[in-house]
Amino acid sequence: MNLKNTSLLIIDDDVDVLTAVRLLLKTEVKTVSVTKNPADIPSLFSNTDYDIVMLDMNFNASVNTGNEGLYWLRQIKALGSKAAIIMITAYADVDLAVRSLKEGATDFVVKPWQNDRLIDTLKECLQKVSANAGPKQFLQRHSPTLSELIGESDAMTDVFQKIEKIAPTDANILILGENGTGKDLVAKAIHEKSLRAKGPYIKVDVGALTETLFESELFGHVRGAFTDAREDRLGRFESANGGTLFLDEIGNISLQQQSKLLTVLQNRQIMKLGSNKPVEINIRLLCATNLPVQELAKENRFRKDLIYRINTVEITLPPLRKRGADIGLLARHFTAIYAAKYLKPNMELHQSAIDKLQRYHFPGNVRELQYTIERGIIMCDGDVIRDTDLLFSPIERVMEDNDSPDDTNLNNIERHTILKVIEKNNGNISKAARELGLTRTALYRRLNKYDI
Repeated sequence: MNLKNTSLLIIDDDVDVLTAVRLLLKTEVKTVSVTKNPADIPSLFSNTDYDIVMLDMNFNASVNTGNEGLYWLRQIKALGSKAAIIMITAYADVDLAVRSLKEGATDFVVKPWQNDRLIDTLKECLQKVSANAGPKQFLQRHSPTLSELIGESDAMTDVFQKIEKIAPTDANILILGENGTGKDLVAKAIHEKSLRAKGPYIKVDVGALTETLFESELFGHVRGAFTDAREDRLGRFESANGGTLFLDEIGNISLQQQSKLLTVLQNRQIMKLGSNKPVEINIRLLCATNLPVQELAKENRFRKDLIYRINTVEITLPPLRKRGADIGLLARHFTAIYAAKYLKPNMELHQSAIDKLQRYHFPGNVRELQYTIERGIIMCDGDVIRDTDLLFSPIERVMEDNDSPDDTNLNNIERHTILKVIEKNNGNISKAARELGLTRTALYRRLNKYDI
């Protein structure tokens, strides 16, 4: 269907939004209808069969579902409408908007939007409805630049959808996830799909910067600012001007460093060491940490006012053990990479190797899987990698045993014990249950309890 032949309905309690969209689209579509009151939906659909509906996520009305947008989405679906439904949302409601896709929405747009991108979204929604494709297939078809991020699980689909919607904005993003989950890849993907893609992309591991190096590295210095400062030097903020600055391990910086960073973000300017002249900066800020946001928000560890500055939207990457069949996809991907690297082009994974990988809990996440496959290819004598060729890192086991702060918790002790016994018995549940002194049924209950 051509956009010029479509009928569009916009439902939003903001008159300015209704006016702006109507003026933008009056020459792009056949008809544009607007309403401030979602309660008009039944009567509007009784008279017209709309092709596209743009529906706000929040209204002033009180609806006992927790979110008005999801409620009215369900009402439109209940009326039997085949319209493409585009949810209108703000940064803070992106998680709800992603949830709306699972409930039947076709897409969502984040306001304020760019007019060209809104029109493109309308066209893509029409194509998707015509092809009768679901949100996941639509995302994969329109995400060629995310080639390094591999996954088909629901958890990763949510991540891809957020990247697609958030990247074109200038919002500051906080990327959360355990070590080894791929936070740096997400940051790079956001930059590459942003309007700043042609600008610089600067990554800094701020957790590794000492107190003395922090200001010099991030803000730069002038000649003579300190001993050995023999020439002016650009800091990372200034180097990222017009592009994206990615601050990795942001949760590890001190309160004093946080204060300096907050001042820069508030004023949008830096002061080089040894200089009294402020320098304007124009950057898009991405940050990452392996700390849960609740841990990060503890006042004695991280300033809440800084969290609000860096966390307009957050993306949480799932641990590998929560990604199901993605383990097999990633394993085959790394097999192809390292088979080429080590001149073993005919290498492939036996099903026994895949099964062993699927049973393992991967405390080191994707990074551990990557190195496990690399070791397997190096050590394998033939062209087929079997379960016996795969050895998991003793480093991760030591870290898991020694670095967990709540190992005194009985649930954690039980979970760790079960994981070790299952691994010791190569995934044989019957043998593991006997060694643990449990029935198979009791062990399965515990596997379900601890999400193993």
